[in-house]
Amino acid sequence: MSAEPARDLLIGVDVGTYSSKGVLTTLDGQIVAQQVVPHGISVPRHGHVEQDADAVWWADVITILRELLREPGTAGRVAGVACSAIGPTLLPLDAEGRPLRPGILYGVDTRAQVQIDALNAELGEAAILAHSDMALTSQATGPKIRWLREHELEVWAQARTLTSAGSYLVFRLTGEHVIDHHTGAHVMPLYDPRTRTWTDRFAASVLGDRGLEVLPRLAWSDERAGQVTAAAAAETGLRPGTPVAVGTVDALAEGLSVGAARPGDLMVMYGSSTFFILTQESPTPDPRVWSVGGAFAGQVNLAAGMSTTGSLTRWIVDEFAREQDTAAAYDTLFTQAAALPPGADGLLMLPYFSGERTPINDPQARGVVAGLTLSHTRAHLFRAALEGVGFGIRHNLDALRDLGADVRRVIAVGGGTKGGTWLQIVSDITGQVQEVPQVTVGASYGDAFLAGLAAGALTRADLDRWVQPGPPVTPDAATRAEYDRLYGLYRALYPATRDIVHAL
Repeated sequence: MSAEPARDLLIGVDVGTYSSKGVLTTLDGQIVAQQVVPHGISVPRHGHVEQDADAVWWADVITILRELLREPGTAGRVAGVACSAIGPTLLPLDAEGRPLRPGILYGVDTRAQVQIDALNAELGEAAILAHSDMALTSQATGPKIRWLREHELEVWAQARTLTSAGSYLVFRLTGEHVIDHHTGAHVMPLYDPRTRTWTDRFAASVLGDRGLEVLPRLAWSDERAGQVTAAAAAETGLRPGTPVAVGTVDALAEGLSVGAARPGDLMVMYGSSTFFILTQESPTPDPRVWSVGGAFAGQVNLAAGMSTTGSLTRWIVDEFAREQDTAAAYDTLFTQAAALPPGADGLLMLPYFSGERTPINDPQARGVVAGLTLSHTRAHLFRAALEGVGFGIRHNLDALRDLGADVRRVIAVGGGTKGGTWLQIVSDITGQVQEVPQVTVGASYGDAFLAGLAAGALTRADLDRWVQPGPPVTPDAATRAEYDRLYGLYRALYPATRDIVHAL
């Protein structure tokens, strides 16, 4: 009789906005294999941003897992698996757990503004803030549930479970409907942050005559959701019975991947959008940002997010550098942008190309480019985009400090950290030192750590072994005065153009 294989490997899979990534690691965080699957988003009409749960989310997970488990015997060595995904999203399922429509994405989907206005009028903005510790914005799932109830009557009639992207992946792996507290907090105003439970206080305004049973059960990200079913094993190549973590949204997993887990740690994620997660000892509610649960029991996070950052640079590459391969175009534009002076020779950009989330929370905001002349080139436009995002990051950091949040260190992660140019611009604009760990694989690496916790193979203290610091990015004092001047102009540009942009 052969001996049982050692359970000495972990798998993390993250489904992001434009790609899904998976990683296979050892129990001490060494990377054995990685896999990336690109995908797109669907924009069926302005303000509606969607993805297909099976054709994108689950199909990517299957592809990634089968590739990571390609070597014979690997599946038997996996101690645990965890998934993260874009969130908070809304996905209605029928009685058999089948998606009834594409998933409605997080804050970049702004379709529910009418429902936000209606809920604020019916329930009172102050009452919602006092109850949920945050104001209703496009990031909230509750208004999107109401939108679904009001606009897609057939889907609503068939819906038996209202879930999110990461929770759907857990369901496909385990058959369990479960959602983490971080994501659940955004299902406002149906979540009570004091009791950490669903509440029916405002349920009628969101769910109509439906009850809270349509929502998944709540749990912490590092808890075990269940185990891989035989059906999921057949599709993915995983071993039946493999423990599966509850998991979380991509941004929180990304924070864990770089060790942002102690009070005062602020993770800044440079992705297609930019996301901020600050670990706190106690909440500091404010309508400009989001107060949510953390990854671990009792933890509190303060979160914020910009809508269009990496996707803005991608737009410039796609529209103004079509003659080049995408990777080569990025290399060229970053090199050219780095050679330009602060301020891009008189160019200033508001990066609100998909509306904006925090701290202005204006889904009708749009991109503005001020100061264009015939002497400006696409490199100037690219540098202005990098700086516009930098000014937006400073605006969010200012908002956090204004409300009394304690930011002790800033840890950068994500695709935008590659090469260092963007990071240096942001540090120069904000005056903030940014730490960049040696390993910045992304959210899937944080997922692998969650998988180890859920399987009982790791403890939280092991995160210090997983994450090793790299050289910090420090601000250049010589640029400070100019960037302070430009930041003042940036802050003035939005209110000066808001009414015109809204009218357009």
